[in-house]
Formats: sequence, structure tokens, C-alpha cells
Amino acid sequence: MSIVKGNFGTLPDGRAVDTYTLENKNGMSVCVTPFGCRILTLMAKDKNGKLGDMVLGHSTLEEYARGSFHGTFVGRYANRIKGAKFTLNGKTYELSKNNGENSLHGGPKGYHQVLWQVKETVDGDEPKIVFSHVSPDGDENFPGTLSMTVTYVLTADNALSMEYEAVTDQETPFNPTNHSFFNLSGDFQKEIYDTELTLNAGKVTAVTDDLIPTGELLPVAGGPLDFTKGKKIGKDIFSEDHLIKLCGGYDHNFCLDGEGFRKIAEAYEPESGRVMEVFSDMPGVQLFTSNHAGRSKGKDGELIKPHTAFCLETQFYPDSPNHPEFPFSFLKPGETFRSKTVYRFSVRG
Repeated sequence: MSIVKGNFGTLPDGRAVDTYTLENKNGMSVCVTPFGCRILTLMAKDKNGKLGDMVLGHSTLEEYARGSFHGTFVGRYANRIKGAKFTLNGKTYELSKNNGENSLHGGPKGYHQVLWQVKETVDGDEPKIVFSHVSPDGDENFPGTLSMTVTYVLTADNALSMEYEAVTDQETPFNPTNHSFFNLSGDFQKEIYDTELTLNAGKVTAVTDDLIPTGELLPVAGGPLDFTKGKKIGKDIFSEDHLIKLCGGYDHNFCLDGEGFRKIAEAYEPESGRVMEVFSDMPGVQLFTSNHAGRSKGKDGELIKPHTAFCLETQFYPDSPNHPEFPFSFLKPGETFRSKTVYRFSVRG
């Protein structure tokens, strides 16, 4: 029903950064900024009709500009690439090593650090904003000039739709995602242990200790990674599973069942009654349970605590450019990449 423009601050180079708040007729709203196409706040009612913010983040532009992934659009390649390199058409591309020996989320100067352009805003019953950016050939050592749009729509039925499009002039890997950290209670100090999560995924990618896939897909049935029938996130977050112990919680790529645009997940927070359904056309989703204490403060002024949020990052599998057996293809000139993920919110009494 409305789009309200505000000011978020100024980057060190003097560029002003705005905010845009989209609100629908039900009172649900999302505040976004062109700096990283970030979701800054996502307000929805609980079972008592009280509005609450469901995404963790920071209060200031300066904190986001230090490299935070909270709420941001991620690329050129979300998740990890082994050894920070891949080979394409006989040429090996060396990327930034920003996660041990590996590349993570497009590198330290990925799209989370870019001030995107606002291409379009559309008011009405389903307010919409479109961001655009042209990533030059050689950006973070990726090949090809990549022209992208990111579209956020706040729908009349209380969903946030995120649509990604891209074209390139050279063959290149492209794996976008959104990196919002959710806490459906609206209390940023409350752990997510009681949140009930269902994932429509019968397998996960087996990984080494630095979270690089081996190529094997492991069944989850009956183990601590089995969310197929729904369970509280806290039920197995302290299990003796090697990788869960190593990570301090969940940081796993789940191989989603089915193909095309379909429901992939549902989360329910019983105290607030909030429900979040997730729909996507991507083959994988990374469940990350914010396993370590933050070095920066949240919007409540307190240091961000472990296990106070979860991420559901829809994506291609990690390191897909180095695994031809994975469901992934490089984006080629003349093609248009399109992908859509939707978070839909409701309440349960």
C-alpha cells in the first residue's frame, strides 16, 4: 500500500545510502536498502496481532559496511568454492581466499558490499522495488560482465518475493542467494531452539571439515539432519554428529526434493505463533544456525549471541563449478538466469 524512502547514512566515499520501506494493507512491512540489496527489517504480526521484527541485523550502515552478511544479496557465487579456484573452458580462475583456503560468498568485495541502483519502485496493493547492478568482467576475478536485477515484492498475502535475473557477455558461474537471519519470536536475544523446522530434503552434501563437498550425497533419514517430518531446531543442535560439533550447530547444504518452484521448508515459532513458509526453484538450501557469537551489536544494542537466528539460503550446491555431477550449469551469453524464492508469513494459534 505504500513505499516510504528514508536515509540510512553515508559511505566512506561520500555516497548517500537510502532505505525503502514497503508496507501492505495488513500492516506487514519490509525495509530494504540498495547497499547489498539488504533486508534491514521484516515486520509481521504474531498470534496476538503484535508487530515484531523477524530478521537480525545492525542499527547502522557502518556495521553493515564492515562486511556483514546480515540480510544481504550474495554473489557472484554464494557459499564456498574449493581452493578459491575453478576451471572453465580450459582456463583456471583464481579467486579471493576469504574462508581459509576457499572462496566464500563471492569474495570480500562481493555484492554485499555494492551500492546497487534503484531501477524501479511500484506502489500499490503489492509494493515492489527493483535493484540493478552491472558487475564488470574480472570483478573478484570472475569472468564476464554480469548485468543483474533483484526484485522484492511484498504481496497482499504477507509474502516477501525475491526474484533474480542476470545476463552475461562471457560464460560465468552465478549462484545468488539472500542471507537473512531469521528469528520468528521477534526477540533477538532468544535462542531458536523451540522453532519447529521442516525441510523437504532427503539428502545433504557430504563435506570435508572446511565444508567443501566431496561429491557424495548422504541420506538424512533417522539422523540429526532429518527435518523431513519437522522437529525443533534445538533437538539435535548439540548432537555428537561430527560436523554439527565442528560447526557448533547446523551449517549444511540440504539437497531439496523435487524440481521447479515448490514449497521447500516451513518454520513455526510456538510462542509467537509465527509461521514462515519457503518456496523456491533452486536445488539446494543452506541451513545455518548462526553458531558463533557476533563481534558486532544487533539492532537491540546487544552483542549478537549464538543460535539466535537461522538462515535458509536457497542456492546451487556449494562448489558446483568443480562438480559437474551437481545440478548446476554455467551462465552463457544469450541466456537469461532467472530464479525466485518466496518467504510467506502467517500465524498459528
